[in-house]
Amino acid sequence: MSLIIYSDGASRGNPGISAIAFMIFDEDGNALKRHARYLGIRTNNQAEYEALISALNAAAQITNQAVTCKLDSEVVVKHLTGEYRVKDPELKVLWLKVQRLKQKFSKVIFTQVARTNRVIQEVDLACNRILNRVSKE
Repeated sequence: MSLIIYSDGASRGNPGISAIAFMIFDEDGNALKRHARYLGIRTNNQAEYEALISALNAAAQITNQAVTCKLDSEVVVKHLTGEYRVKDPELKVLWLKVQRLKQKFSKVIFTQVARTNRVIQEVDLACNRILNRVSKE
């Protein structure tokens, strides 16, 4: 079974309060898992990576086959496809975690999708709901 992951991280401030969310679908478009949570203080890029890491961990519980990861973060996708080098030491640690997680699957594809993508908007909304709740506390 191959999976499609949509993940997003959000940060209010850079760094600032941050949250992640993801959705995992099977190849027929059925939603298999949704998850969102508060992270604490992170940069936006750190939150994007942590969303993907959480999603890949969840996907590994479902399959070891092909996974397509869809993110709206150009920087993270270009890091993961090798188009950009990872210079920031904290992001390098997160990048390495993704590299280790990739080994759990037969194939992993990273692709950037527009922020207007319906599912990306849904995971972004989940992040923002958490950040709204945290900022009121």
